[in-house]
Amino acid sequence: MSKINIDHVFTSESVSEGHPDKVCDQISDAILDACLAADSKSRVACETLTTTNLVVNAGEITCRAWDSIAPENIARQVVREIGYDRPELEFCADTFEYICRLHRQSPDIAMGVTATETHEQGAGDQGMMFGYASDETEALMPAPVHYSHVLLNELQKIRKAGAIPYLRPDSKSQVSIKYINGQPDHITAVVISHQTDDVPLEKIRADLTAVVENVLAPTGLLKDDIEYFINPTGKFVIGGPHGDAGLTGRKIIVDTYGGIGSHGGGAFSGKDPSKVDRSAAYYARYVAKNIVAAGLAKKCEVQVAYAIGVAKPLSINIDTYGTGVLEDCELEALVSSGCVFDFRPAALIEELGLLTPNGWSYRDTAAYGHFGRPQFPWEKTDKVNALKSAVK
Repeated sequence: MSKINIDHVFTSESVSEGHPDKVCDQISDAILDACLAADSKSRVACETLTTTNLVVNAGEITCRAWDSIAPENIARQVVREIGYDRPELEFCADTFEYICRLHRQSPDIAMGVTATETHEQGAGDQGMMFGYASDETEALMPAPVHYSHVLLNELQKIRKAGAIPYLRPDSKSQVSIKYINGQPDHITAVVISHQTDDVPLEKIRADLTAVVENVLAPTGLLKDDIEYFINPTGKFVIGGPHGDAGLTGRKIIVDTYGGIGSHGGGAFSGKDPSKVDRSAAYYARYVAKNIVAAGLAKKCEVQVAYAIGVAKPLSINIDTYGTGVLEDCELEALVSSGCVFDFRPAALIEELGLLTPNGWSYRDTAAYGHFGRPQFPWEKTDKVNALKSAVK
């Protein structure tokens, strides 16, 4: 039996921009944005740690304009914009201690990665990266993680607008969906855990249930037997980095496809696009999405693997879960041929404009998912006609 015909319930989660790990991702990516804006050839591997009234940056950065970059100011601005602006939260933009331990990138790594007259730009590390797409939502994303992101994105808009004044920045969501014959049939459960001021639980549950129903009703997936779990512990007042320490790159499943498909293990945030665990994962999504958008498969997973310092991928693998109009090996040969897609690091970086973001920023990616949002260039479906022509 094909995988697409299996009936099952699948659950995915999202976390908000105020979640401790996402605070770290956004600080790291905001520093990356500043470096690339000052020097598009910057090499950045920036890590962030947060805990009670503390932010630490560590890692490797080579930027010709580094003296103009003020990482502490960037960190404070990010924290302020997220909404940690009250000292009583024990993590506040104006009061946290800041420690910086950033230094230059290793010349041994740079030697293999930087392009020269005799050496093509190689991959910034070894490893395998995955991209995935599915036709079950308009965004060509798996439904559970897509709707988990949509819920939290709406709640952060409500919080920042003051429409529900007791909401605080830290929150998580979880959506469980019943699949019938491989397609989403209905939502079975929704979990929302949202940091709040100390207000009655009954009010929180009534207000947030109304938001959930309003957001999810247009999906057609709400039925009478759905279960809601709103702040199921009963109280969520202590949150953010005061409630739980945060680290860059600790939400790799939230960042990608919610556990559907495979993951190579590499995190994204704080890394410039020479690091293929970020840029090649974006490009693999681009390839998978265009394959699905072209009607060549209902689901598609793309794997690519690299050796550090080497431009040509070691392997490219395509899996359509039995839904492809061609054999997977035929799609793999097409993708690998270079006639439509080019997985060499310099080529994919240029094609997606990853060194000079236009209309988006790396910080934008660092909350509510790196995939499925139309502002990012790897979400374009501009290869559909080329793919259709290639398979005629």
